Amino acid sequence: MKRHINIPVFIPHKGCPNNCVFCNQKKISGYTAPPAVNEIKSIIDAYLSTKKPSDSYEIAFFGGSFTGLPFNEQERYLKLAESYVNAGLVDGIRLSTRPDYVDENTLLFLKKFPVKVIELGIQSLDNEVLIRSRRGYTSDEAIIACRRVKHMGFSLGVQVMIGLPADTLEKSVETSKKLINEKPDMARIYPTLVIKGTELESEYALGRYQPLTVSEAVSWCERIIPLYENSGIKVLRIGLQGTNQIRKGGEVLAGPVHPAFGELVYSRIWLNRIIDEIERMKAAMTKSVVIHVPKNSVSAVIGQKRENVDILKKKYGFLSLRVKGDLKGGNPLIEFRD
Repeated sequence: MKRHINIPVFIPHKGCPNNCVFCNQKKISGYTAPPAVNEIKSIIDAYLSTKKPSDSYEIAFFGGSFTGLPFNEQERYLKLAESYVNAGLVDGIRLSTRPDYVDENTLLFLKKFPVKVIELGIQSLDNEVLIRSRRGYTSDEAIIACRRVKHMGFSLGVQVMIGLPADTLEKSVETSKKLINEKPDMARIYPTLVIKGTELESEYALGRYQPLTVSEAVSWCERIIPLYENSGIKVLRIGLQGTNQIRKGGEVLAGPVHPAFGELVYSRIWLNRIIDEIERMKAAMTKSVVIHVPKNSVSAVIGQKRENVDILKKKYGFLSLRVKGDLKGGNPLIEFRD
Protein backbone atom coordinates (compact mmCIF):
# COMPACT_ATOMS: atom_id res chain seq x y z
CA MET A 1 0.00 0.00 0.00
CA LYS A 2 1.32 3.43 -0.95
CA ARG A 3 2.21 5.58 2.04
CA HIS A 4 2.50 9.36 2.15
CA ILE A 5 5.23 10.43 4.55
CA ASN A 6 6.20 13.94 5.62
CA ILE A 7 9.84 14.50 6.51
CA PRO A 8 9.41 17.05 9.30
CA VAL A 9 11.92 19.87 9.63
CA PHE A 10 11.09 22.01 12.66
CA ILE A 11 11.99 25.69 12.70
CA PRO A 12 10.84 26.61 16.21
CA HIS A 13 9.31 30.06 16.57
CA LYS A 14 11.70 31.60 14.03
CA GLY A 15 9.84 33.78 11.58
CA CYS A 16 7.03 34.46 14.03
CA PRO A 17 7.25 37.62 16.17
CA ASN A 18 3.83 37.03 17.75
CA ASN A 19 3.56 35.58 21.24
CA CYS A 20 0.28 33.72 21.21
CA VAL A 21 -0.91 32.82 24.69
CA PHE A 22 -0.70 29.06 24.07
CA CYS A 23 2.56 28.89 22.15
CA ASN A 24 6.05 27.76 23.04
CA GLN A 25 7.31 26.04 19.89
CA LYS A 26 10.65 25.18 21.48
CA LYS A 27 8.85 23.16 24.13
CA ILE A 28 6.37 21.58 21.70
CA SER A 29 8.88 20.47 19.06
CA GLY A 30 11.77 19.68 21.38
CA TYR A 31 14.04 21.92 19.31
CA THR A 32 15.62 25.02 20.83
CA ALA A 33 17.20 26.46 17.67
CA PRO A 34 16.56 26.23 13.92
CA PRO A 35 18.52 23.39 12.32
CA ALA A 36 21.50 24.21 10.13
CA VAL A 37 21.51 23.06 6.50
CA ASN A 38 23.73 20.07 7.25
CA GLU A 39 21.36 19.04 10.06
CA ILE A 40 18.40 19.24 7.68
CA LYS A 41 20.26 17.05 5.19
CA SER A 42 20.86 14.50 7.93
CA ILE A 43 17.16 14.50 8.85
CA ILE A 44 16.07 14.03 5.24
CA ASP A 45 18.68 11.37 4.48
CA ALA A 46 17.69 9.40 7.57
CA TYR A 47 14.07 9.26 6.44
CA LEU A 48 14.98 8.38 2.86
CA SER A 49 17.23 5.54 3.99
CA THR A 50 14.12 3.46 4.70
CA LYS A 51 12.11 4.58 1.67
CA LYS A 52 10.19 1.99 -0.30
CA PRO A 53 9.61 2.44 -4.06
CA SER A 54 5.87 2.94 -3.55
CA ASP A 55 6.26 5.59 -0.81
CA SER A 56 5.46 9.25 -1.46
CA TYR A 57 7.59 11.73 0.49
CA GLU A 58 7.38 15.47 1.07
CA ILE A 59 9.81 17.68 2.97
CA ALA A 60 7.72 19.60 5.49
CA PHE A 61 8.87 22.80 7.18
CA PHE A 62 6.88 22.94 10.42
CA GLY A 63 7.16 24.80 13.70
CA GLY A 64 7.62 28.52 13.23
CA SER A 65 5.90 30.59 10.54
CA PHE A 66 8.03 29.71 7.53
CA THR A 67 7.00 32.66 5.39
CA GLY A 68 7.91 35.05 8.22
CA LEU A 69 11.57 34.24 7.65
CA PRO A 70 13.66 36.65 5.55
CA PHE A 71 13.47 35.66 1.88
CA ASN A 72 17.15 34.70 1.78
CA GLU A 73 16.62 32.20 4.61
CA GLN A 74 13.48 30.80 3.01
CA GLU A 75 15.40 30.45 -0.23
CA ARG A 76 18.25 28.57 1.44
CA TYR A 77 15.87 26.02 2.95
CA LEU A 78 13.75 25.74 -0.19
CA LYS A 79 16.72 25.25 -2.51
CA LEU A 80 17.98 22.41 -0.34
CA ALA A 81 14.55 20.75 -0.43
CA GLU A 82 14.28 21.42 -4.16
CA SER A 83 17.50 19.49 -4.78
CA TYR A 84 15.84 16.36 -3.38
CA VAL A 85 12.77 16.93 -5.57
CA ASN A 86 14.95 17.37 -8.68
CA ALA A 87 16.79 14.16 -7.82
CA GLY A 88 13.47 12.31 -7.72
CA LEU A 89 13.87 11.41 -4.05
CA VAL A 90 10.88 13.38 -2.74
CA ASP A 91 7.71 14.56 -4.45
CA GLY A 92 7.45 18.09 -3.13
CA ILE A 93 7.58 20.56 -0.28
CA ARG A 94 5.00 21.59 2.26
CA LEU A 95 5.19 24.30 4.88
CA SER A 96 3.16 25.79 7.67
CA THR A 97 2.68 29.48 8.35
CA ARG A 98 0.29 32.11 9.64
CA PRO A 99 -2.66 33.42 7.59
CA ASP A 100 -1.34 36.98 7.84
CA TYR A 101 2.00 35.92 6.30
CA VAL A 102 0.78 34.86 2.85
CA ASP A 103 0.50 38.00 0.76
CA GLU A 104 0.72 37.85 -3.03
CA ASN A 105 4.46 38.55 -3.21
CA THR A 106 5.18 35.74 -0.73
CA LEU A 107 3.09 33.27 -2.69
CA LEU A 108 4.70 34.30 -5.99
CA PHE A 109 8.09 33.66 -4.39
CA LEU A 110 7.00 30.19 -3.23
CA LYS A 111 5.74 29.37 -6.75
CA LYS A 112 9.38 29.41 -7.89
CA PHE A 113 9.94 26.23 -5.89
CA PRO A 114 8.16 22.84 -5.84
CA VAL A 115 5.97 23.83 -2.89
CA LYS A 116 2.78 21.79 -3.07
CA VAL A 117 1.01 22.38 0.24
CA ILE A 118 0.65 25.40 2.48
CA GLU A 119 -0.86 24.74 5.89
CA LEU A 120 -2.31 27.79 7.62
CA GLY A 121 -2.51 27.98 11.41
CA ILE A 122 -6.05 29.33 11.49
CA GLN A 123 -6.76 28.15 15.07
CA SER A 124 -10.21 29.80 15.20
CA LEU A 125 -12.53 31.97 13.14
CA ASP A 126 -14.14 33.53 16.19
CA ASN A 127 -12.79 37.04 16.70
CA GLU A 128 -13.14 36.96 20.49
CA VAL A 129 -11.10 33.74 20.63
CA LEU A 130 -8.48 35.23 18.29
CA ILE A 131 -8.16 38.36 20.43
CA ARG A 132 -7.94 36.41 23.69
CA SER A 133 -5.31 34.14 22.11
CA ARG A 134 -3.31 37.14 20.79
CA ARG A 135 -3.27 35.81 17.25
CA GLY A 136 -2.95 39.24 15.67
CA TYR A 137 -5.39 38.81 12.77
CA THR A 138 -9.15 38.69 12.27
CA SER A 139 -11.47 35.98 11.07
CA ASP A 140 -11.94 37.80 7.74
CA GLU A 141 -8.17 38.03 7.22
CA ALA A 142 -7.84 34.29 7.83
CA ILE A 143 -10.55 33.51 5.26
CA ILE A 144 -8.88 35.80 2.70
CA ALA A 145 -5.59 33.96 3.26
CA CYS A 146 -7.26 30.59 2.60
CA ARG A 147 -8.70 31.89 -0.67
CA ARG A 148 -5.39 33.44 -1.68
CA VAL A 149 -3.51 30.15 -1.18
CA LYS A 150 -6.02 28.18 -3.24
CA HIS A 151 -6.20 30.84 -5.95
CA MET A 152 -2.42 30.60 -6.41
CA GLY A 153 -2.70 26.87 -7.05
CA PHE A 154 -1.37 25.45 -3.77
CA SER A 155 -3.11 22.69 -1.83
CA LEU A 156 -4.53 24.21 1.35
CA GLY A 157 -4.23 22.72 4.80
CA VAL A 158 -5.90 24.28 7.83
CA GLN A 159 -4.85 23.86 11.43
CA VAL A 160 -7.48 24.46 14.09
CA MET A 161 -7.31 24.52 17.88
CA ILE A 162 -10.22 23.73 20.18
CA GLY A 163 -10.61 24.87 23.77
CA LEU A 164 -8.72 28.16 23.44
CA PRO A 165 -9.59 31.02 25.80
CA ALA A 166 -13.21 32.14 25.22
CA ASP A 167 -13.86 29.12 22.99
CA THR A 168 -17.02 27.02 23.17
CA LEU A 169 -18.14 23.90 21.35
CA GLU A 170 -20.54 26.02 19.30
CA LYS A 171 -17.74 28.39 18.27
CA SER A 172 -15.47 25.53 17.27
CA VAL A 173 -18.23 23.89 15.24
CA GLU A 174 -18.92 27.22 13.52
CA THR A 175 -15.20 27.66 12.76
CA SER A 176 -15.16 24.23 11.14
CA LYS A 177 -18.25 24.94 9.05
CA LYS A 178 -16.79 28.23 7.79
CA LEU A 179 -13.48 26.58 6.91
CA ILE A 180 -15.22 23.72 5.13
CA ASN A 181 -16.93 26.32 2.94
CA GLU A 182 -13.44 27.36 1.77
CA LYS A 183 -12.79 23.77 0.61
CA PRO A 184 -9.39 23.05 2.16
CA ASP A 185 -7.70 19.83 1.08
CA MET A 186 -6.76 18.73 4.59
CA ALA A 187 -7.07 19.67 8.25
CA ARG A 188 -5.38 19.14 11.60
CA ILE A 189 -7.27 19.50 14.86
CA TYR A 190 -5.39 20.26 18.08
CA PRO A 191 -6.93 20.47 21.57
CA THR A 192 -5.32 23.30 23.53
CA LEU A 193 -2.70 22.30 26.10
CA VAL A 194 -1.18 24.42 28.86
CA ILE A 195 2.55 24.44 28.05
CA LYS A 196 5.27 25.67 30.39
CA GLY A 197 6.64 29.10 29.53
CA THR A 198 3.45 30.41 27.93
CA GLU A 199 1.05 33.15 28.93
CA LEU A 200 -1.60 30.47 29.23
CA GLU A 201 0.43 28.96 32.07
CA SER A 202 -0.06 32.18 34.04
CA GLU A 203 -3.77 32.34 33.16
CA TYR A 204 -4.19 28.75 34.30
CA ALA A 205 -2.29 29.35 37.54
CA LEU A 206 -4.53 32.34 38.33
CA GLY A 207 -7.69 30.35 37.60
CA ARG A 208 -8.56 32.49 34.58
CA TYR A 209 -8.32 29.62 32.10
CA GLN A 210 -9.54 26.05 32.41
CA PRO A 211 -8.50 23.60 29.69
CA LEU A 212 -10.77 20.89 28.34
CA THR A 213 -10.62 17.48 29.95
CA VAL A 214 -9.80 14.47 27.77
CA SER A 215 -13.46 13.48 27.80
CA GLU A 216 -14.59 16.99 26.80
CA ALA A 217 -12.00 17.23 24.02
CA VAL A 218 -13.10 13.83 22.65
CA SER A 219 -16.73 15.01 22.68
CA TRP A 220 -15.85 18.19 20.81
CA CYS A 221 -13.80 16.31 18.21
CA GLU A 222 -16.57 13.73 17.87
CA ARG A 223 -18.76 16.58 16.59
CA ILE A 224 -16.12 18.32 14.50
CA ILE A 225 -14.22 15.53 12.71
CA PRO A 226 -17.22 14.13 10.80
CA LEU A 227 -17.97 17.63 9.46
CA TYR A 228 -14.63 17.62 7.64
CA GLU A 229 -14.66 13.98 6.59
CA ASN A 230 -18.25 14.07 5.32
CA SER A 231 -17.18 17.01 3.13
CA GLY A 232 -14.29 15.02 1.65
CA ILE A 233 -11.60 16.85 3.63
CA LYS A 234 -8.88 14.59 4.99
CA VAL A 235 -8.11 14.98 8.69
CA LEU A 236 -4.36 14.45 8.93
CA ARG A 237 -4.02 14.55 12.71
CA ILE A 238 -6.07 14.92 15.87
CA GLY A 239 -3.95 16.15 18.79
CA LEU A 240 -0.25 16.86 19.00
CA GLN A 241 2.09 14.01 18.23
CA GLY A 242 3.25 12.34 21.43
CA THR A 243 6.81 13.16 22.45
CA ASN A 244 8.69 13.24 25.72
CA GLN A 245 7.79 16.93 25.89
CA ILE A 246 4.10 16.47 25.09
CA ARG A 247 3.00 14.61 28.19
CA LYS A 248 1.80 15.63 31.60
CA GLY A 249 4.74 15.81 33.93
CA GLY A 250 6.90 16.96 31.03
CA GLU A 251 6.30 20.38 29.48
CA VAL A 252 2.51 20.04 29.64
CA LEU A 253 0.96 21.38 32.83
CA ALA A 254 -2.68 20.69 32.02
CA GLY A 255 -5.04 19.86 29.22
CA PRO A 256 -6.36 16.86 27.29
CA VAL A 257 -3.16 14.83 26.88
CA HIS A 258 -3.54 11.18 25.92
CA PRO A 259 -1.07 8.93 24.06
CA ALA A 260 -3.82 7.72 21.71
CA PHE A 261 -6.13 10.73 21.62
CA GLY A 262 -7.03 10.28 17.95
CA GLU A 263 -8.06 6.68 18.54
CA LEU A 264 -10.29 7.77 21.42
CA VAL A 265 -12.05 10.17 19.06
CA TYR A 266 -12.54 7.63 16.28
CA SER A 267 -13.72 5.03 18.80
CA ARG A 268 -16.46 7.44 19.86
CA ILE A 269 -17.35 8.26 16.25
CA TRP A 270 -17.62 4.56 15.38
CA LEU A 271 -19.70 3.88 18.49
CA ASN A 272 -22.18 6.55 17.42
CA ARG A 273 -22.36 5.11 13.89
CA ILE A 274 -22.96 1.62 15.22
CA ILE A 275 -25.66 2.77 17.65
CA ASP A 276 -27.40 4.68 14.83
CA GLU A 277 -27.36 1.56 12.65
CA ILE A 278 -28.59 -0.72 15.45
CA GLU A 279 -31.43 1.70 16.24
CA ARG A 280 -32.40 1.67 12.57
CA MET A 281 -32.52 -2.15 12.57
CA LYS A 282 -33.82 -2.62 16.09
CA ALA A 283 -36.83 -4.70 15.04
CA ALA A 284 -34.47 -7.46 13.81
CA MET A 285 -32.22 -7.41 16.88
CA THR A 286 -31.10 -10.69 18.49
CA LYS A 287 -28.73 -11.57 21.33
CA SER A 288 -25.83 -12.24 18.97
CA VAL A 289 -24.35 -9.63 16.64
CA VAL A 290 -21.43 -9.33 14.23
CA ILE A 291 -20.28 -5.83 13.28
CA HIS A 292 -18.50 -5.58 9.93
CA VAL A 293 -16.13 -2.60 9.50
CA PRO A 294 -12.96 -1.71 7.53
CA LYS A 295 -9.92 -3.68 8.67
CA ASN A 296 -7.98 -0.59 9.74
CA SER A 297 -10.86 0.49 12.02
CA VAL A 298 -11.28 -2.71 14.06
CA SER A 299 -9.23 -1.43 17.00
CA ALA A 300 -11.14 1.86 17.15
CA VAL A 301 -14.48 0.05 16.91
CA ILE A 302 -13.63 -2.29 19.79
CA GLY A 303 -12.38 0.67 21.83
CA GLN A 304 -9.64 0.93 24.40
CA LYS A 305 -9.97 -1.90 26.94
CA ARG A 306 -12.96 -3.09 24.85
CA GLU A 307 -14.96 -0.09 26.04
CA ASN A 308 -17.25 0.10 23.00
CA VAL A 309 -17.98 -3.63 23.12
CA ASP A 310 -18.93 -3.37 26.80
CA ILE A 311 -21.12 -0.31 26.17
CA LEU A 312 -23.02 -2.02 23.35
CA LYS A 313 -23.50 -5.25 25.30
CA LYS A 314 -24.85 -3.37 28.29
CA LYS A 315 -27.07 -1.05 26.24
CA TYR A 316 -28.68 -3.76 24.10
CA GLY A 317 -28.24 -6.93 26.16
CA PHE A 318 -26.06 -8.69 23.58
CA LEU A 319 -24.59 -11.96 24.82
CA SER A 320 -22.16 -12.21 21.91
CA LEU A 321 -20.59 -9.36 19.94
CA ARG A 322 -17.84 -9.79 17.36
CA VAL A 323 -16.11 -7.19 15.20
CA LYS A 324 -14.86 -8.28 11.76
CA GLY A 325 -12.60 -6.14 9.58
CA ASP A 326 -13.86 -7.19 6.16
CA LEU A 327 -15.30 -4.03 4.62
CA LYS A 328 -13.51 -1.69 2.21
CA GLY A 329 -15.01 1.44 3.73
CA GLY A 330 -18.20 3.23 4.60
CA ASN A 331 -20.65 2.71 7.45
CA PRO A 332 -20.69 -0.37 9.67
CA LEU A 333 -22.69 -3.39 8.54
CA ILE A 334 -24.65 -4.95 11.41
CA GLU A 335 -25.44 -8.66 11.20
CA PHE A 336 -27.83 -10.10 13.78
CA ARG A 337 -27.57 -13.85 14.28
CA ASP A 338 -29.78 -16.41 15.98
